[in-house]
Amino acid sequence: MELLNTTPMQVGYTMSMLPDGRELLVVVVKGTFTMPERGGQPGYTESQKPLVEADVYTGEPGLSAPIYELDYAPFKRHCDVLLLGSAYSPREKPASRVEVTLRLGPLLKSFAVTGDRFWESGNVAIRPGYAGIFDRMPISYDRAFGGVDDNHKNKNKHSVFMKNPVGKGYHRELNRSFVNGSPMPNTEELKRPVTMPNGTYSPMSFGPVGRGWVPRLQLAGTYDQNWRDNIFPLPPADFDSAYFQSAPADQQIPYPQGGERVFLENLTVEGHTGFTLPEIDVPVVFFYQMGKSIEKKAVIDTIVLEPDQGLFTMTWRTFIPLNKNILEIPQILIGRKSKGWWRARELGKVYYPSLEHMVRDRMRQSVVKD
Repeated sequence: MELLNTTPMQVGYTMSMLPDGRELLVVVVKGTFTMPERGGQPGYTESQKPLVEADVYTGEPGLSAPIYELDYAPFKRHCDVLLLGSAYSPREKPASRVEVTLRLGPLLKSFAVTGDRFWESGNVAIRPGYAGIFDRMPISYDRAFGGVDDNHKNKNKHSVFMKNPVGKGYHRELNRSFVNGSPMPNTEELKRPVTMPNGTYSPMSFGPVGRGWVPRLQLAGTYDQNWRDNIFPLPPADFDSAYFQSAPADQQIPYPQGGERVFLENLTVEGHTGFTLPEIDVPVVFFYQMGKSIEKKAVIDTIVLEPDQGLFTMTWRTFIPLNKNILEIPQILIGRKSKGWWRARELGKVYYPSLEHMVRDRMRQSVVKD
């Protein structure tokens, strides 16, 4: 397989499978852009981030929050909008509580970020402790409500907050010795603050949701004996492709076209940051062995904002079903080529963008022959 990439971005491909067993050829294009200063426009970064080959976590895989999910999902119904960063106190004056906001196109999400705090368990009641002050606080599911309650000697009383097993602040068992002095989450809903360790709160973060967390896990389908005996290696009948979405449901939007406005509040040192997404057309041409070709327009289905790094990535994706196998597609063009290149291809000739390129190629061939 030859990838002809005319863009400054990173490209790759992978194989997947339709429910009927037919194979899919998936092309992924990922661009890294600078987050501009006020009034500026995003531009390509000099060094483009590579495609992520495997999930990346803040710590031990499965026991910590996901940071990046692999870029080779076969398909996404919607665009995942993710943000990896920190909350900043306004005007760089330390605060104990800050409201952060992410707006991108139709997406609007806000929640509160607090300083470190701990549960206080007295003889009568459990209450939240006072929050410390901060000027910068990392935002992650590690710091959101959730976690594992495994303090009790009786393992039958252990429990996991499946909406966020890697968080903190959750206790089903309210024994004072377990709860008192234990850490509380640093994030919470604006209108529903965390007040009890055994509450059913929504974990607040902007990052990807773990594959094994609820409700995402429920979309993966049923892998029982019937699946092993009669369906494997195809996905189960109740598999939902929404499983491929890594963002929480309130951070999934229709595919952006480019030109959408982005607004961040208290997610940068400046306090307020706004810019417009670049408008970039990414055509992908699949060339078949027999000379036929099909052009598809890749769609933006993942946006990752990293304001602490001053950059963001946009990922485009498209696919075609294969009739037999990957050998029927020897070449893929990502981006655009000149009319001269297409004319040379139709005539079965080598295209040279200039006389200098032709002379250089002929000299190289001459050296190889000698």
